[in-house]
Amino acid sequence: MSEVTVGLLVFLCLAGAALGSLLLYPRLPSRYRDAETISTIRLAAGLFTLMVSLVLGLTVNSARNTFESVDHDEHVMSTEIILLDRALRRYGPEAQTVRKQLVDYATRLLETPMEEGETSQTLESSLETVGNGLNALRPSDVRSSALWQDARQHFQRIVELRWTLLEQGEGSIPTALVIMLVAWLTLIFASFGYGAPRNTFIVIVLVIAAFLISASLYLILDMETAFTGPIQVTSKPAQRALLELRK
Repeated sequence: MSEVTVGLLVFLCLAGAALGSLLLYPRLPSRYRDAETISTIRLAAGLFTLMVSLVLGLTVNSARNTFESVDHDEHVMSTEIILLDRALRRYGPEAQTVRKQLVDYATRLLETPMEEGETSQTLESSLETVGNGLNALRPSDVRSSALWQDARQHFQRIVELRWTLLEQGEGSIPTALVIMLVAWLTLIFASFGYGAPRNTFIVIVLVIAAFLISASLYLILDMETAFTGPIQVTSKPAQRALLELRK
C-alpha cells in the first residue's frame, strides 16, 4: 500500500471519527452524556495522546535514521564510482570500453530512481556489463595487475552498496505499529467530537486537524522510501560523479 493511500485512509478515519462522534453525541441517552462520562473519556484520550507522542517519536527517529543511512550510502557509492573510473584511467587505453560502460551506468543511475522492478533490473544489467568488461581485462605487468585489483575492489563495493540501498529503500516501520498508531489517533479524534459544540467552526477545526495529522504521518512514511515521494535523497552526488566520469 502506497504512502498516499495510507495518508488518505488515516484522514478518513480521523475526520470520520471526530465528525461521527460529534453527530452521534446528541442522540445518545442522557446517562452517556453526563459530566462524569465526558471526564472519563477525556482521561482515556489523554493516555492515548501520551502513547501516540511516544510512538510518533520512535517512528520519526526510525524514518530519519533510514533516510540518513540511504543518503550516506548514496554519497559513498558515488565516491566509489569516481574511484573506479580513476583506476580505469590509470590502467590505460585497454580500459576505455569499460569506462564508457561505467558512464552509461552512472547516467542510468541518475536518470532513474533505484527501486525494485523493471528499473532495478535495468540498472543491474548495466552494472553487470561493467563487471564483465572489467573481468575481460588482462593485466600485462605488475602495475596493471595492481590497478586491476584496485578497480575490482571498487566495483565490488559498488555492487554491495547497490543491494544495501535496495534493502534500505523498503522502509523499516512495522505495519502493525502504524495500524496501532492510527487506532489510537482515531479514538483521540472521536473524543474530540464527543460533547463538542455543533457548529461550522468546530467542524472546520476537526477536519483541518485530521488533515494535518494524516499529512504528518504520510511524510514520516515517505521519508523511509528515500527514492520516491516529496522527500528524497539528493541526486547531487550522482551528478558530481557523472561530471567527473565525463571529464
